[in-house]
Amino acid sequence: MKRRTIANPTQQYPKVRDYMTSAPLTTTPTRSLTSAVKTMRSKRVRHLPVLEGGRVVGIVSQRDILIIESLPGVNPTEVRIEEAMVRDVFTVRPDTPIAEVLETMIAKKIGSAIVTEGKRAIGVFTTIDALRALRRLLRRR
Repeated sequence: MKRRTIANPTQQYPKVRDYMTSAPLTTTPTRSLTSAVKTMRSKRVRHLPVLEGGRVVGIVSQRDILIIESLPGVNPTEVRIEEAMVRDVFTVRPDTPIAEVLETMIAKKIGSAIVTEGKRAIGVFTTIDALRALRRLLRRR
């Protein structure tokens, strides 16, 4: 009797590279919050990977900025990104199946993953990118 192996179901899903936002806008830890807000609004992005010497050290989101800006007595021009960024960054490789990324994003209740090759950020995968993937998969039916 021949043994049948069942493929890992996550291997059947598209990879992050198929839906990520490539060449993401980035910022540095010492940049002012106000400067980052201007960039995010003008470029219509909600997440900025924070790089130091080309290495990912954090991420700042629109939500993080709104929280800081709402604190009494805070002047956003004086606050640096390093004070608002999340240091515990979820990073994935471009060949990671979307299903694995989504499971982690759901479990940790986070809105993005930074896609890296080595220590270099090559993309961002957000909930919007996940919705685009879902839309494409639903259209195939």
